Amino acid sequence: MEKFPILQTERLILSQLEEKDIPFIVELLQHRIFSDLTSNIPYPYVENDARSWVKMSKEAFENNTGYTFAIRNKEGQIIGAIGLHDRDDDKAELGYWIGIPYWNKGYVTEAAKAIIDFGFNELKLNKIFATHFPHNPASGRIMEKAGMEQEALLIKEVKKDGEYFDLVRYCILKD
Repeated sequence: MEKFPILQTERLILSQLEEKDIPFIVELLQHRIFSDLTSNIPYPYVENDARSWVKMSKEAFENNTGYTFAIRNKEGQIIGAIGLHDRDDDKAELGYWIGIPYWNKGYVTEAAKAIIDFGFNELKLNKIFATHFPHNPASGRIMEKAGMEQEALLIKEVKKDGEYFDLVRYCILKD
């Protein structure tokens, strides 16, 4: 794909992260809960974190290894992010976060369904998987609502801040 895709859903626009999003990303990710509920969002979250994440996302697209979409409202304001990252063998990992003011409104489920369709129809993936910490069951409910099924419990899979954590893994297959 030469140009980064733009996906539209009923309430959202999914498009490439941009430099102008950086202050909003930093603002949205200020709460410690994002670090507590994910394996890769640091706390405190600073401008440099957002800057390097936007750069990495752009490079992943250019290298054909990942698609990180800003989740935007219809006015174009970023409210979160969602992505698919290639793990070879025609499978990719789905990941997402959304700002606290937008929790429990179905936005991530709506975005996830669009990204899963994109993964199967445009990227020709066979399998899409996602993981969450057991102490974040809300993320698992999003995965289920997007059509994924629990596949495994990965014991002590992630080391974060010197501690090992289990991960619950979900997946969905093309067929």
